[in-house]
Order: sequence, then structure tokens, then C-alpha cells
Amino acid sequence: MADTQQVDAKDGRRIARLAHQISAFSKEHGGAEGQVAYIGERGARIVLVGEDGGWGDLVAPSVEIAEKAVEKAGITVHESFDGEFAAKVRTGPYEWTRMAGIQVGGPSNG
Repeated sequence: MADTQQVDAKDGRRIARLAHQISAFSKEHGGAEGQVAYIGERGARIVLVGEDGGWGDLVAPSVEIAEKAVEKAGITVHESFDGEFAAKVRTGPYEWTRMAGIQVGGPSNG
């Protein structure tokens, strides 16, 4: 029984830490929306998009923890990363360079 309580407490701290990071991102970007995606053994990715077009992501150890964190942070969560939600993302030269922009006419990596 103590093992279960210890795991629950650890998950509770993870959820609180992720929710705090999500809330801080939201505050910095005038609000935020998110999407949770399973990424295999690594856990789940929480993609955040701010009202100003800024974006970022966090990794949680499980989908359940990610979902509880976004719920605790109180942001709108989307089922998928597409449509109007994806259209809010604003990218700059750095992102084009990192996303193999060299092949599609982006800035040179050299």
C-alpha cells in the first residue's frame, strides 16, 4: 500500500510541476491551447500554442499525467494538431532552419 501512495504522490508532483509550466507559458503568451499525443515508451507530448502564435512542448511520463496536467492548468485541449489550432503557430527563421528548411528554400544551415 505504501508503494502505491508513494507513486501517487510522485505523480501528483509531476502533474503539479507540468501544470505550473503550462500556466506560466499561457501567461507569457496571452493564453494557450494544447494537444496531448502519445509518443511511445517515452510518455506523452504536450504541444502548447499561445494566443500570440508562440509555441512549445513538454513531455510527460504518461498520457494520463499529461491529461491531468492540462486539465489542472485549465487550458483548452484539442484532439489533434490541425485546422485552426495548428494555423495559430507562428514560425521564424530558426524553425525553418531546424525543419530542414534548406530543402524548401529556407535559410542556409552553413
